[in-house]
Parts: sequence; C-alpha cells; structure tokens
Amino acid sequence: MAASRQNFPVLLTQAQRKAVVLLLPNLKTRLKLEEKNQRTIQFSLDELAQVVGKAAAVIRHAQNGMLRNTLRRLIVICSEASEHFQGIGAVAASERLYQFKITLKELQPPIWRRIQVKDCTLDKLHEHIQTAMGWTNSHLHKFQISGEEYGDPDLLDDGFDDHEFEDSTTTKISDILPKTGERFRFEYEYDFGDGWEHEVLFEGCVRAEPGSRYPVCVEGARACPPEDVGGTGGYEEFLETIADPDHEEHEETLRWAGGKFDPEEFDVAAATKAMRKGLPDWRKEEWI
Repeated sequence: MAASRQNFPVLLTQAQRKAVVLLLPNLKTRLKLEEKNQRTIQFSLDELAQVVGKAAAVIRHAQNGMLRNTLRRLIVICSEASEHFQGIGAVAASERLYQFKITLKELQPPIWRRIQVKDCTLDKLHEHIQTAMGWTNSHLHKFQISGEEYGDPDLLDDGFDDHEFEDSTTTKISDILPKTGERFRFEYEYDFGDGWEHEVLFEGCVRAEPGSRYPVCVEGARACPPEDVGGTGGYEEFLETIADPDHEEHEETLRWAGGKFDPEEFDVAAATKAMRKGLPDWRKEEWI
C-alpha cells in the first residue's frame, strides 16, 4: 500500500483535536471531541501534511496566544509523526513547499523565523534567510551541510585558497535534503567577521495552499541584531547600553542604531514582504 494511503497513529489531547477540527472540519466525527483525555487518532499522510500546512497558515493571523501555542505543538507532532514515512515525493513537485526554521545561535531568548519556500538553489535560500531574518546582505556567507561547505564561487574564490566550496548557485534544496523527507539540520553563517551562525532545520514538505503566494514567513520572534554590532558578544553589550539611560554611550549607541531599537519587535507580514521583494542582484549592479 502506498504511504499516502496508509493510516498512522498520532496521540492528541482534546485541545489539539479541537484545533484539528478547526483546520479540517471533515475530520470531526473521527476525533471525538467530548473525550478530554489524550486519544490516538489515525491520520493519512495527506491529512498530516494538510494539518501542518493549514496550522502554519492560521498561526500568521491567530490573535489568541493559547491557540497559537496549540497549533505550534500540532505542527511539531504531525511533522514528527510523518518524518519516518513521508518522502519528499509524497507532495507533487508543482505543489511542494519546503518548511525551514532558522534560529540564530548563541543568543537567549532565541531569535528565529519559520519560512516556507519552493525548491530553489542554496543561493536563493540564502536570500530568503537574509530577508526573513532582517539582514542586509552586506557580508559574505556560507552553508555547511553534511561536512561540505557551500558558497558563491564568484565571492569566495578570492582569499579562501585553503577552502574548497561547493557551488551554492547551482545546488538546489532538493539536492541536499534526505529523500525520506525527515527532519534535517545544517548550518548557515553570515558575516565571517561578526560570525552570525544560524541553525537551519528542515521541518518537512507541505502542500502549497491554492491561491497563496510564496515564499512566506509563517512566524518568528524578536528583532534581527544590527549589522556590524560585533557578533553575539557585541550585541549583548549593545542591548545593555541602550537599556541604560545613564550609560555614557547610551545616546551615541542609539543614534548609531537609527534612533531606536526594540529587541522584541518582529512583524511577520513585513518579513514576508521583504522575502517576496528579494535582494538586489549584485551581479547586475554597476560598480564605480
């Protein structure tokens, strides 16, 4: 029997079952909402993919914090339940989206974004990460995947003679991910001076919603640090300085940051807009 036609058990609480009904009303009779204890429900592969995709879409507009938390937990549960049997081919290529969670490492509380993108080169994924996070593409970058480093040869060939980079402009997302569709982690580094290291977690493939536009930032938390702030250590000092009106460098640091900076600020709609606008093509720019 094909994996998409099989049923797989998923253990859900009453609140999670109610959230599933919100997303997929046709499953109501199966979920037995009157039972308050956890219950094992049989889902097909397609149903799991629908729950993950619809939950991610609803989170973007949900005002209720408890509902958002329930939907986030549903995404995790359904993704984990399907990772052992959902190959990338389970979703048709024309409808397939790749979902990633990008987390800036070594900072607490975490700065992160969850995005959905179509298959593209790693160079384009770099662009999606830059725009979703809020970076300005002002420095070099690279990916580290399964022991190999990937980057743009036009940018990295000079000055990196001791490194061999695979070409990120020709390597596609689908080339480096497990064909099983299971979760997969790799690293993305931006600005080799400040050394901003990101964990990129592939969470699985989901089906694109009819009529929706992509790429999209599904959710995230906290502002991206300013460029050239000095890495994680410099950013922590920056936050301490702007939070202390009596600090001797308070006013100067605020001016450097553009007059204000709220580390908790994040706008998912603005991040999506930036992703769709993309970055200027530096290869076509005229250099003086």
